[in-house]
Amino acid sequence: MFVREIGIDLGTCNSIVFISKKGVVLNEPSVVAVAFSENKVLAVGKEAKEMTGRTPDSIRVYRPLKDGVIADYRVTEAILKDFIKRVPGTIRFLKPDLLIGVPAGITSTEKRAVIEAGTASGAKAVYLAKEPILAAIGAGIPINSCSGHMIIDIGGGTSEVAVISLGGMVTVDSLRTGGDKMDRAVADYIKNKYDLAIGEQTAEEIKIKIGIAIPEKKPQEMEIRGRHLVSGLPKNIKISSNEVCEAISENLNEIIHVVKRVLRETPPELSADIMDKGMIISGGGALIRNIDELIAKATGVPCFIAEDPLLCVAKGTGVVLDNLEVYKKSIMSKK
Repeated sequence: MFVREIGIDLGTCNSIVFISKKGVVLNEPSVVAVAFSENKVLAVGKEAKEMTGRTPDSIRVYRPLKDGVIADYRVTEAILKDFIKRVPGTIRFLKPDLLIGVPAGITSTEKRAVIEAGTASGAKAVYLAKEPILAAIGAGIPINSCSGHMIIDIGGGTSEVAVISLGGMVTVDSLRTGGDKMDRAVADYIKNKYDLAIGEQTAEEIKIKIGIAIPEKKPQEMEIRGRHLVSGLPKNIKISSNEVCEAISENLNEIIHVVKRVLRETPPELSADIMDKGMIISGGGALIRNIDELIAKATGVPCFIAEDPLLCVAKGTGVVLDNLEVYKKSIMSKK
């Protein structure tokens, strides 16, 4: 079977490739390792991520997307090219159509960069769709109905909150705070409290394994290793889930602030719909334990985690590609 259409959730932390009737075919970190001397891409995805913090001067590991948008055009093109090549069923002379999810707060210059990177990577046409719309579709929300639905999409680089009705976004706000900032907050907390330096990957692992949004009576513990800033020697310490909660609380409060702002700007009729149905959380941030409870408590509106929150945007691209005519008005297209 020839693949004519590919959906890509091009995320700051992970990129997911979706093909209709096959589902998710690739789920890789958005990381590229480049050798300086030869100006050559050495590895993309998991292989490149494993090199983070372990490379000599001649090799640099890049995260080409910052805050959900392209920070390094050439490296993003390399990622897209690699993904298209690895999709089973693609043929070199048959260029596929790409549908790429982009943040709602993207500028026209940033849009152009994504379209150009997609075209240069070997796509025939590049369509861009706003991530909150795709996340809502992937979470099973009937976006074309005339009632209001609210989606909170917490990604690696951005968090976006949108109220959707009749196929479009009525109220939307985005914040360049997400999983990446939480990782940095965890690393900074450990550095300040324990004089211990830890790497990006360790901070992310701590957040994934014991990260919580509301303190617990019986916190979980995790042993971590880092470099002691005073002695310069490796050292092991134990960190609890409540400490992680304290470290990321400021980031979570920023997200809650945006949710409240969107609710305040929502027309009364749609507010009533949201109160009935509740808000849906998608994206990697939805995996932080009790985040739904925290947001529901802060806003007084019921809150639920989407099924497979990490894959919502990617699944949304698949649905849109299968029904392009229906969703034409909710996406931006570019031949």
